[in-house]
Amino acid sequence: MAKKKSNPLEADITRLKAKVGTRTAAPENAEGDASLRALHKRLKRAQRKKRLLVSRLARAQGKKKDVKPATASAT
Repeated sequence: MAKKKSNPLEADITRLKAKVGTRTAAPENAEGDASLRALHKRLKRAQRKKRLLVSRLARAQGKKKDVKPATASAT
């Protein structure tokens, strides 16, 4: 069997979600933290990139809805 390729975008999103989650759970001032804001912006940027990729692949697929590419699986 062929080894499944890991998606770097998915890995980046999960890593960023974990970082943001741990930082927001801390009792410190979460609103004024510039590094937390930067992490959150990076997470949103990666999610937006993934959403655009999925929609682009769906649009390129056209009427062939029965074939789903592996990278277009929405989580």
